[in-house]
Amino acid sequence: MTVVVVLGLALVAYARQSEPDTGSTASASEISYAAYGFYKCDGFLDNLVAPEDEEVDNTQYRLTSSTPGVMEWRPAGLPRYRAKLGVFLDAYGISLDTKELTFPQNQNNGESFKMSDLKCKDSDGKEVDAQVQVIVWDSHDNPASSRKYITDFGNIRIDQDLMAVAIAFAPAGAEIPLPPSAENLLSVPASEDAILAGAAPPPTVAATTTTVATDTTGG
Repeated sequence: MTVVVVLGLALVAYARQSEPDTGSTASASEISYAAYGFYKCDGFLDNLVAPEDEEVDNTQYRLTSSTPGVMEWRPAGLPRYRAKLGVFLDAYGISLDTKELTFPQNQNNGESFKMSDLKCKDSDGKEVDAQVQVIVWDSHDNPASSRKYITDFGNIRIDQDLMAVAIAFAPAGAEIPLPPSAENLLSVPASEDAILAGAAPPPTVAATTTTVATDTTGG
């Protein structure tokens, strides 16, 4: 009996230690930000656009009003154990796996990129197959903090403030740059506060995307 009781107490203690962070320790006003971008061959595609009728949902990632190419989330509603890239993609109807990326009709003209068709130029100028890869920077101002993923994209954690992520279609081994919006991350909170306070309209932001003209499709 003593052994059973001891084991039971040990299991309870283990369960408590293993419980995920539910976000209960985060304040309702806490907001985290991350830069993002979709990269094709040698340039970034257009940033996502928030639907005009988008509802406030603190259990999801949202696009910032002030700064294109930046997502935000509230740890109180979207706790860090759930803060994953798949939640962001699902919120905007984007389908991504190792073979294909598909945008909904209201984003990037509903384009779809199949890796079986997409060719990019490598560092030698030779056309080669593209590969889906996601690069995550734990800190937007530290290029050395990057990690590359080539599968299981939905479970990639975007769970800390001031991270950056690039969803890329490029040759294996290609150097993927930080999204252009990463350089604006530190100014986002002040810009968002100004908009919420009605002090200023959203600023006009110069386009940061690069027109891609060198990639080709087909066999």
